[in-house]
Amino acid sequence: MNLALANLTQVQGSLSATSIEAGWLSAAYMAPNVSLSIALVKIRAQYGLRRFAEISIAGFVVVSLMNVFVSDLHSAIVVRFISGIAAAPMSTLGFLYMLEAFPPARKLTVGLALALTCTTISAPVTRLISPTLIEYGQWHALYTLEMALALIALPIIYLLPLTPVPHAKVIQRMDILSYLLVAVAFGCLAVVLTMGRLYWWFEAPWLGVLLVVSIATLTTAVLIELYRPVPLIDVRWIASKEIVHFAAVLLIFRLVASEQSTVAANFYQQLGLQFEQVATLYWIILAAAIGGGLLCAALMNPGHAERVHILALGLLAAGAYMDSQATSLTRPEQMYLSQAMIASGTALFLPPAMARGFKAALAKGPSYILSFIVIFLFTQSIGSLIGSAAFGTFVTIREKFHSNLLAEQIVLSNPLVAQRVNQLSAAYAKVMGDKTLLGGEGTVLLSQQVTREAYILAYNDAFLLASAVALFALAGLLLHISHNWLRQRLSAPAPMPAT
Repeated sequence: MNLALANLTQVQGSLSATSIEAGWLSAAYMAPNVSLSIALVKIRAQYGLRRFAEISIAGFVVVSLMNVFVSDLHSAIVVRFISGIAAAPMSTLGFLYMLEAFPPARKLTVGLALALTCTTISAPVTRLISPTLIEYGQWHALYTLEMALALIALPIIYLLPLTPVPHAKVIQRMDILSYLLVAVAFGCLAVVLTMGRLYWWFEAPWLGVLLVVSIATLTTAVLIELYRPVPLIDVRWIASKEIVHFAAVLLIFRLVASEQSTVAANFYQQLGLQFEQVATLYWIILAAAIGGGLLCAALMNPGHAERVHILALGLLAAGAYMDSQATSLTRPEQMYLSQAMIASGTALFLPPAMARGFKAALAKGPSYILSFIVIFLFTQSIGSLIGSAAFGTFVTIREKFHSNLLAEQIVLSNPLVAQRVNQLSAAYAKVMGDKTLLGGEGTVLLSQQVTREAYILAYNDAFLLASAVALFALAGLLLHISHNWLRQRLSAPAPMPAT
């Protein structure tokens, strides 16, 4: 996912695509990927996840090999769609392999923390290795690496199988119908969230059609599951107070975490920074994420969960606020500390929250694990898309706002503005004799600078918004802890008087 997402701008030329058309590569990947993990739990129980993974990886290798010989956008979209299907069992297998290495007492502590840390570091690793690949082979080099990684994973699955689980016939006909409805709903929603900002939300009618289809199919799936004796997804449990609170916490976290993966990365592109200028920053982000994951593994126990969340939200809020002070002269060196804080906070937050939800599902019974996976999948996959769409839309709206304010002050009757136009046009004075054209060129250059400054102000607003959301979540957590502490004090029995 990150290989394509981090390089959409760079691969447009090799695919002869516009920036909007390249966005379909991400949408095609996410459409099947966001829902397939729902089916994997029952597929593993009836057929075994290993068999499904072997088939999907083999198919992915074949399609990747075919893609080496084509270079058009349509074939690339098809391959990304199949990549989304193949990645679902791969990510689940990677998660299970990490838990397999630890004894039962440490699976939901150290094992869970390290597994989620590996997921977190994939984004900075991609940013570090993909520029070299793009330089050597453009889009084909990325697919060659994906194919190589799949070929490495395939024999590992054969040689090092997971501990088998007892197989039983658990898939019912209505499960297939319910899953297909959920898959269509999540897939349509993923496409809307990915492409809505590019086509703009109210300008493309087909976005509304997809959203209606998503709502209708999801509603139908919920109605079916409510009246089944053995549902695929326990809707009533998902709608309970505790689980809604858990889902809201994960969704807010994913929204704040989008600051680094979406807003900051786009901010660097807006400044025109090249890979050589941001490579050190991504090394620092990678080290901070690993450090945060190791610290989380050391602190993973029920007594420290709330303290870890306080630390994580504090780091996220402080880091985002520091980024909100950026200017056109800001360079990666000024963002080393803030981005390291955000990377550490991201690695610290997720494992304790997931462990708590996983234990709540296990307490209800093994059948509730699938319902928990639906919640986690929605808040992380769909939540990530919501974060990207929300921040991207927010930046666009705020850029228009700041552009209007700045444009009102750019009048040639202002001596400072006239002087700046003359300075910018002076570079073309030797090749352009017409003073009118020369003045027009200076005005165009000044307009470009105004647009850049408006974007920087808009990104600062986005950083500040992320900080405010993190502070809001931190305040809510502190109130929740205080409420629980006060309730325990009031309910504690009074000490017996001394005789």
